[in-house]
Amino acid sequence: MFLEGVQDAGNVGAILRTAAAFGVSTVVLDRACADPWSPKVLRAGMGGHFSLSIEQVPDLKAALERFHGQILCTVAKGGVDLRDARLSHPLAWIFGSEGKGVTPSLQKAAALRVTIVAPGVESLNVAAAAAVCLYESASRPAAGS
Repeated sequence: MFLEGVQDAGNVGAILRTAAAFGVSTVVLDRACADPWSPKVLRAGMGGHFSLSIEQVPDLKAALERFHGQILCTVAKGGVDLRDARLSHPLAWIFGSEGKGVTPSLQKAAALRVTIVAPGVESLNVAAAAAVCLYESASRPAAGS
């Protein structure tokens, strides 16, 4: 999982806790994200930190280029409905900042842009969006299963 500019410590912690719950192995954050080891993130993470590899990097795009698998990102409008998205494992999600979402430059790195909200709904909280996407990813069988 890759986080771009997620600034709210509560959101970062909730995302880390959710990632751990769904068996994510690694979470990579850019430097614009809240410090994953700050007290508020640790409280919100409720121990999720201990089952994750957590990296904070200066260049998220370079980190994405090192990932070998399907990369997806969430977008508020114009993406493929999550229920119809073809997911192949290994996969990684990119989640963006609370206000702007995933930047256009990182959207280009994604093989698929996914929208999870119904028409007329502006967006979800980034931690809620991550939970929805991770649940859906975990519920789909891995290739070859």
